[in-house]
Amino acid sequence: MTWRTSRISPDGTHHVVDGRAMYAPRFLRVQKFHEPGLAPVVHESGAFHISADGEAAYPDRFVQTWGFYEGRAAVQDEAGWFHILADGRPIAQERYAWCGNFQAGRCAVRMLDDGYAHLTESGAPAYAQRYLYAGDFRDGAAVVRCPARGLCTHIGPDGRYIHGRWFVDLDVFHKGFARARDQAGWFHVDLAGRPVTDHRYAEIEPFYNGQARVLTHEGEYRVVDQAGQVLAYAGRVPHDTFHQVSADLVGHWRTDTIAAAASLGVFERLPATAATLARHIGAPQASTARLLGGLWDLGLVDRGSDDTWTVTEKGLVLDPRGTLQLADAAIEFGGPLREQWSRLADAIRSREWRPPDVFEDAGKDTARLARFQRMLGAYAHHDYLDVVSALPFENARCIVDVAGGTGVLARMIAARFPAADVCVMERDEVCTLAGAGPDQGHVRFVGGSIFERWPLTADAFVMSRVLHDWNDQDARRILGNARDAVPRGCIGVILELLLSDSSPFGRLCDLHLMVVTGGQERTPDQFSQLLGSAGFKLVRVEPTNTVVSGLVVEAI
Repeated sequence: MTWRTSRISPDGTHHVVDGRAMYAPRFLRVQKFHEPGLAPVVHESGAFHISADGEAAYPDRFVQTWGFYEGRAAVQDEAGWFHILADGRPIAQERYAWCGNFQAGRCAVRMLDDGYAHLTESGAPAYAQRYLYAGDFRDGAAVVRCPARGLCTHIGPDGRYIHGRWFVDLDVFHKGFARARDQAGWFHVDLAGRPVTDHRYAEIEPFYNGQARVLTHEGEYRVVDQAGQVLAYAGRVPHDTFHQVSADLVGHWRTDTIAAAASLGVFERLPATAATLARHIGAPQASTARLLGGLWDLGLVDRGSDDTWTVTEKGLVLDPRGTLQLADAAIEFGGPLREQWSRLADAIRSREWRPPDVFEDAGKDTARLARFQRMLGAYAHHDYLDVVSALPFENARCIVDVAGGTGVLARMIAARFPAADVCVMERDEVCTLAGAGPDQGHVRFVGGSIFERWPLTADAFVMSRVLHDWNDQDARRILGNARDAVPRGCIGVILELLLSDSSPFGRLCDLHLMVVTGGQERTPDQFSQLLGSAGFKLVRVEPTNTVVSGLVVEAI
């Protein structure tokens, strides 16, 4: 009998060939045989490997053992994970928090002090870098996720980037193509990391003989070729279109329910019974209980067996006491911004739509100004933390955060580049509000308008979600003032959501800007033309793990 044709017995305690036991011993659990004819087993004495006769291949015992790949097996003892040879000898003395299997002469491991990397066949590190995750090598490439950016790319066996392109998610290459995902959806890339087509999908499979099954964002399965041409239709995801559209029609129910709860201070007063909460918010118990029921339906609160209501993990982001909170956003979206949305049809019909200046209106009301800036600050906390590490400002002496609110992003930049002078140029009332807040972390505030000559000069700048609030004419004016304030060769980074002509991603945000600010989301080509008209050159577009991308520009 040979181990190559063996199977695991139905009870999992031994191996069989043609239904007959290969050996007499029995184990608590066995796994498949691998080259060089050894199988992992678990015994009362511990975990080890056996040969085809059921005998132990070496005297050592481990906590866990796994199959041999390329002559090496991952094992775990009390000190950690490592690899052994067929005779039980470790290939190196280093221990890890986890070990994968060797593939193509490399193996992924997780370090004891956190972070993933790859080992060579001798057990030595293949490179110095550490990643949030590292996958197996196939066809000379592996997927890694960078800790600084939270994005994925491909590396070679020596740790060098293969193409230097970054994605929200990524797969290994299969027959010259890899599955990749950006904020708009899934697509295929070639060996150079370039998208095969402009199409984005909800799901995709690897190419199989030049074809792949994909799922569109509209719920339709298709078979496409490497040029993106549809070759066949393969059905739809089962759903009730009538009820799906009906749910979209009443989407404001969700907004209004959350906004009401946030304005009444519900989330910061839980846990409580409906009766106790009703007394706190000054409302009848019956209607308070119904509001809690609506929040329960949205998964924001939960009801205990003693009728005590508690905030769920999802609902915690609506507690105004948190840094990453959406309570202020809920009140804005359910109040002033919702009122502006009611004029969407007017905005669409108008040839020269000019809504009221939302920033000026917010500045007239002290309470709303604080709420509005807290809302913007919460989004900045959430979206920009990982972005700052990739900003190319190592040689900058003065960095300006243009219209940077109360300085959330600027403080991150100051911490990243402590030798630089970091300042926020903002409206006077926002500077006053920021100055009344906590320590600004070596960030200074300068009052000024983005539509007028800057009251300062700089050799680097950031515009985070600024240009999208304005039409092309206003955006060129803003960029023109920026160009006048910086020297030739100055580097700027513009953080914006980017539209794609082949994807619906971001289109509702575009409508929001049209009706609320008169601005718009733009494609990379539109930004390139806009920047060129104002004296800047678009150098590159850097994806991030948030909804925005970084447009690196240079003053020409």
